[in-house]
This record gives sequence, C-alpha cells and structure tokens, in this order.
Amino acid sequence: MHLSMHNWMRAEPIEITIRRLAKYGYESIEIGGEPEKYDTKNLRGVLKENGIRCWGSISLMFTGLDLIQADEVGRANTIDYLKKCVTMVKELDGEVMSIVPSEVGKVNAQADPETEWAWGVAGLKEVHAHAQKEGIRVAIEPLNRFETNFINRADQAVELAKAVAPDCGVCLDAFHLNIEEANFRQAILNTGDLLYDFHVADNNRMACGQGALNWRDIVGTLKEIGYDGALTVEFVAPLDRTPANPYKNATASAEKELTEEQLKFIEDHGSGVLSEEFYSWLVETTANTLLPLIK
Repeated sequence: MHLSMHNWMRAEPIEITIRRLAKYGYESIEIGGEPEKYDTKNLRGVLKENGIRCWGSISLMFTGLDLIQADEVGRANTIDYLKKCVTMVKELDGEVMSIVPSEVGKVNAQADPETEWAWGVAGLKEVHAHAQKEGIRVAIEPLNRFETNFINRADQAVELAKAVAPDCGVCLDAFHLNIEEANFRQAILNTGDLLYDFHVADNNRMACGQGALNWRDIVGTLKEIGYDGALTVEFVAPLDRTPANPYKNATASAEKELTEEQLKFIEDHGSGVLSEEFYSWLVETTANTLLPLIK
C-alpha cells in the first residue's frame, strides 16, 4: 500500500502539485481526468524528476458527461472522453482508471432503472475493451446519494463491475462509504479482490485524522483483504464564512488556471478555492496520519 493524491481539488500548475507530494512523502498521483490539459511526455519527465509516479486517473464528470443520460450523442461523447482518459493513464505509465458512471450533481433519472443500467453497462464495456488494449484496469466508483442517483454503495458497484467484465473492478471512497454503508468494514470485505483503488478523506471530508474515522481499523481491513494499491487522498475542505471559522487562512482568490467549469465542480462538492498554505497543511496532515499505518 502507498500514499497517493488527486489534484482536481486545487487548480494550479501540475508541477507545483507534484513537488508538494514529493515533499510530504507521497509516492504517486491520481491525475484528474482532463486529458486535454496535459502533455504526457513532458509530464512523465516532471514525475520522474520528483520521484513520483502516476497511479491512475479519476473521471471528472462535468455537466454533459454521463453514461446514463438519455441523449445518445451525449453518451457517445462520454465514452470517447473516458477512452481518452484511459489513454492518458497509459501514456503516463499508470495502472488504474477510476470511473464515476454518471454526472456529478445529477440526481434526477432520465429513464427507467433497467434502461439506465443497460446504458451504463454498454458504455463501460466499450471503455473497458479500450482499457484492456492499453493495459489499464477499470474501477467503478460509487458516490453518495447527494452526488448521484445511480451507484451509491459498494454492492451496487460490484454488481455493475461484474456485468461489465470479470476483470472490471471497484474504487471505494471512505467518505462515501461512511454515508451510505450500514457496515463500513463489511463493505470493504465484500468487495475483496475487486477493490482496485481506495480514496480517502475523513467523515467530514477534511484531511484524514481531522474527523471521526478510525484509520487504523480502515487500513487494517484493507490489509486483511490483501489490498496493495494506493490510498488516494481526496479531501474537500468546506469553507467557513462565519465568526466560528477555525481556519483563517483557508480561502483564496481563484487562480487564473481555474475555469468556470472547474470552479463549479469544486463548489458542487461543497468547497471553494483554498489557499496554498491551508491546502499544503491538509496534504501534510493526511500524510502524518496515514504513512505510519501503511509502512
């Protein structure tokens, strides 16, 4: 097991992100699914210079990206987008493409359950076939009910993965598990060797160690099933604009690299633009919490 991190939560040059991860003892990065942003040849050099590897990528399901939307052209565009993400992972020598099947923030159905399921399976089969050719594993990630109406629990993700292919896997996220699962530990045990990726944030989606989750137990359960992949950090710090705010250095002005679409995506996840000082502190805090448990 090793420590990794997403980069979608803060818009900044990828070189800054990678140097920060190296500073605090991370081994890899799970790069946000924006393949048009990156020159993969140059990025491979930056990763190598800093001793960081690419673990994989996560689909960023902005508005219009949805495998279960009623619009056929929209579904086709989503499949094409996910294939490009897979190719990016291949070109960066990564291993896993984690996929949220439906648009984040969309909670209204566009068809009956059987039709949506069929659309999801068909689209993922096509992406999976491309991933097989590229030598990349595909993992399906469930999100909590407030972010999607399609796949919310581990057992649903396992069922969908099995419908796609025997070697299609699952990506679990501690924050979402804490909301949706009746038994957090059992959800991990039941996923078993289909667990290809594991995202981490505390129950309040702050850095690991800043909430109520028992990380020793969580890491112990992952070891129990033989999981040896990444713990990919994905905190999304809420912004407190009241006098009770304990983090006076949390907020910052939007960076020029941040598009309106990216900002909306971050805000839809309950956060906003974080200052570099605050963000780096959260990165360090998570490392201090998890590294002693996984070594």
